[in-house]
This record gives sequence, C-alpha cells and structure tokens, in this order.
Amino acid sequence: MVRASKDEMVLVGFLQAQNCSILTSSWRHPESSHGFLTPAYYQHIAKTLEAGKFHLAFFDDRLAMPDTFGSDHSVTVREGIRPVKLDPIPILALMGAVTKHLGLGATCSTTYYEPFHVARAFQTLDHMTHGRAAWNVVTSLNHSEAANFGRDQHLDHDTRYDRADEFVEAVVGHWNSWDDNALILDRERGVFGDPAKIRRLDYVGRFLKTRGPFTVPRSPQGHPILIQAGQSGRGNDFAARWGEVIFAGYHNIDVARQSYTKVKALVEKRGRDPAQVKITPSMYVVVGETKTEAEEKLATIDSLNRSHDGIVLLSEQLSFDFSKKPFDEPFSDEELKSINGLHALRDRVLARSGKSNPTTHDFIQFAAKSTVRELPLAFGSPKDVADTLEDWFEQRACDGFVIPATHLPGTYEDFTRLVSPELQRRGLLKRGYSGSTLRSSLGLLQHVNQGMRR
Repeated sequence: MVRASKDEMVLVGFLQAQNCSILTSSWRHPESSHGFLTPAYYQHIAKTLEAGKFHLAFFDDRLAMPDTFGSDHSVTVREGIRPVKLDPIPILALMGAVTKHLGLGATCSTTYYEPFHVARAFQTLDHMTHGRAAWNVVTSLNHSEAANFGRDQHLDHDTRYDRADEFVEAVVGHWNSWDDNALILDRERGVFGDPAKIRRLDYVGRFLKTRGPFTVPRSPQGHPILIQAGQSGRGNDFAARWGEVIFAGYHNIDVARQSYTKVKALVEKRGRDPAQVKITPSMYVVVGETKTEAEEKLATIDSLNRSHDGIVLLSEQLSFDFSKKPFDEPFSDEELKSINGLHALRDRVLARSGKSNPTTHDFIQFAAKSTVRELPLAFGSPKDVADTLEDWFEQRACDGFVIPATHLPGTYEDFTRLVSPELQRRGLLKRGYSGSTLRSSLGLLQHVNQGMRR
C-alpha cells in the first residue's frame, strides 16, 4: 500500500552520550566502537541516521551514575553499566555541523535545572542548527540525582510533574517573549531592535520564579520541538498537554493501539490537534540479509548479557535498592507504593506478571531490563522487519518508531542499508527531507507566537 507523504512514518534514533546504548551489554559487542569520547563517533552516527532518512537523533540522559544497587558504584563501573554520562547538548552541536536535515534532540531535567538555562540552551541550539532542535522534557527519577544537585531527598512522583508543568510554562513563556520581528538591525538609523516587541516574563509559580527578559531571539522553528515520554496516569496528562513528539514503551501491538487511541483523545481534550502530535514507541531492530543471518546476530546479542545488568538498572530507575530484597520474597503493598522512580515501569511489571505483589525475580523477568526482550522486536530479513513496522503503523498503533541500538554504530548502519530502502519502496518512508526544519520534516505546523499556554 502506497501512502501519502503526510502519512509517512517517523523514525527516531535513540542514543546515549555514554559507553553503551540503553542495552547495557552493547559495549561488549564485538562490532561496537569504543569511540564514545570522540567527536568522530557521534558525527558518524549522525551522518548514518541522515542517510537512512531518520527524522531525529535523540539523546536520553540521567544525572547520576547508577549506584542505587547496594548503595555503591563498583559493579556499575566494573561491568560498564552506564557509568559514563556526557552532556548531550555540545554533542548535538557537533552532529549538527555534519548534517543538514537530521533533527537533534536531548533530555534536560525539569527537576534539577532552571527554566532560563534550558530555554537559552535549546533556543541557541535551534539557531545553530537552522531549526532542528528538540527538548525531551523529563522529571528526574532517583535519589542519586538529587544528591548530585545538593538535595537530601528526591521529590515524589506527582510533585515532580507539578513542578514540570510550571517549568515548561516558564520555558515556553521565555521563548514566546520575543516577537518574530523584534530584530530591526538598521545600521543607518542605529536601531538594533524594537523593545516593544520583547517582553519580560515575570513568571511566579508554586515552585519556580524566573524574570527575564529572555536573551535569545525567536528561532527558525518558532521554538524547539517538545518531546515527552510520560506513561503513568499523571505522565499521560503531562504529555497530552505539552508533547509534540511522544515517546512510548508498549509491550505489544494491542497495548500500543489502546494507548495510542487514549493519548490522542487526551490531546484533543486539551484543545490540541491530535494530528499535530506524533506518538513513537520504542522497538529494537535486528536485521540481516536473511533471517538466518539475523538469527546469528540475535544470538550474539543475547550472549552478551550479564546477571547484574538488569538489576542495577532496575534499582536506578525505580529508586529502590534491590540488593536488600530477597530474590523470591513478594513486595508488600507498602513497598510498591514507596517506589519513587518510574511508575510506568513498576506498573508494567504488575501488568505483565499478573501479580499484585511481584517478587524481585518477577521484576527482573518481566521488566527484562537491558535485554532486547524489554521492548518489542522487529527481527529477520529486511522484508520481515518492514512487515512488522508496517503492521504497527497501518493498525494505528503509532506514528513511527524510536529505534534503540543493540550496538553502535552497526544497528543504524544495518537499518540504513537494509530497512530504509524497503520502507521507501513501500511508500512508508520519505526518500528526501521535506523542508529545512525539524517541524517541517515531521509535518508539524510552524509554531505561532501566542504567549504561554495555560
């Protein structure tokens, strides 16, 4: 089935500025590059993604080394469980210098940063990349991050989202405080700008205060794209209010279809156009010239996993020290309620296990952290992989996909060489980029300055 260009699927490369992908074992892969501390490593990935007609290269981020398990970082460093975490924004600038169309997104926390800083960083990046910047709006998730920013305690889940609402209001408020035509640049008259077209924000909320005036003019997209990934009840509401691209983690196509319909309805309830919001679930891709070759690749990937990989990440993401919990002892209701990290991850384990009080073993099995079974898997020949992606897309389970890497840069080289041409043949992926900004590439309308959304 050939589709109109407006219906082409969105592709996002899911990256980390660290020693591995979200698959912790990826650094052990025999074909993985260990150049993660060099510009050439990230620039090669950027050029590969652009050649594969990905819309966006996106960096996940955390603000602490995983050290919740056993209250120690030794196993994290020894086994390479994401101990390195670089600042992604300078890396995006390097990637932008060697690409022309690829969108460039990064995570910045609303829990520990300040609105003026985030607004300035991403608006500047949007200028320097001619309109290709995106901000992934997240709330931080554990006590280690709190400690790195001088806090004794991490905010509770819903309070983090309350603060995040204020944070985005303030950031968007700063971005909207300049009119599009505020700059005059008239040398002869000596007039640089029109002060009437730049307003001070004077934002005061329950959690945050920021004055202005903002110091970065309006950018090529109006303002950067807002990405969100909230999947708890409070998170879904937040995503529906703010997200222009929404990342998701669905275990299967049936869950994806139900959630897709629900989130689009929430967006519409917020008075926004659901067609202007792209929902992109994560999916691993293992592709070979043949299915047999893909099976060999998958066997290699599976062989790299180690026992600590999953449980260290569970401890980090749930902000709960699993070293203190016997392997086969059920969690009490009180313990489950006390989990102050990713509620969506906790709830996913409850749903998949079918248990109201799962054990540590259940968390390891059903979260499947740091394995390719954590997410849906598109697997096999180029035709097999394209069939899976097309099935999800045509059944309205998504508007596209976030593709994490099993190893770098090989995952994206394989996708670009084998999968992208097959998707293009089917009319599911563009052969060229439409427009010069990320908004135009995604088919989203140019942002119109209408002040803060309340």
